[in-house]
Amino acid sequence: MKDICVPIPGFEEDEVAELYLKIGDKKISYDFRIESFLWDAEDELSAGKDDLTRSIARIERLRKAINTYDKSWELVQIFNPPENSKYIQVLFRKKNRME
Repeated sequence: MKDICVPIPGFEEDEVAELYLKIGDKKISYDFRIESFLWDAEDELSAGKDDLTRSIARIERLRKAINTYDKSWELVQIFNPPENSKYIQVLFRKKNRME
């Protein structure tokens, strides 16, 4: 097994959680961050367009935000936004550092 899923209750958007894990003699520190990116917006990509075009504009906007995000953080998960949500949340993990 390569991954362990650990639910963290009360994790708010834009907060950083630190998780320390010891495997054998190695202590590994993990930092997680949830970011909120604009999801539903009227802009030059989607204004007055059909549903498919608006969906493609949302995906393109999110892709651009993720691709320009701080490279010391790696993408872990994109959460499904609630219906009519203005923002979409994305989970990042700071790249590992061994102690």
